[in-house]
Amino acid sequence: MTATELSDEDAKLVTLARGARGRIGAAEGAAVRDETGRTYSGATVALDSLALSALQLAVAQAAASGARGLEAAVVVRRDASMAADDLAAVRALGGTGVAVHVVGSDGTVLATTAS
Repeated sequence: MTATELSDEDAKLVTLARGARGRIGAAEGAAVRDETGRTYSGATVALDSLALSALQLAVAQAAASGARGLEAAVVVRRDASMAADDLAAVRALGGTGVAVHVVGSDGTVLATTAS
């Protein structure tokens, strides 16, 4: 499956996640959509005193903007792995059952899981 085979709303998240990743050449980029349709994106943060995955940053931005839930999430990375902390961040704001798509840099959907 490719990103173009996702729903239009989820394909938009792929575009946002790829853009966030590409702007700084990060290992991964992510984007989430909240319960009102607003979107938030982020890239991996790796500072001496602060480390966040791209998905954790996107979820944090949604929470800081007042989101009360999540509808979907996308992570763009090289492989299909998903850290437990990333899924926990999605669950913390979105609850269980939020679709999390892992997409390769070529646009191939590598995995889909629920929070």
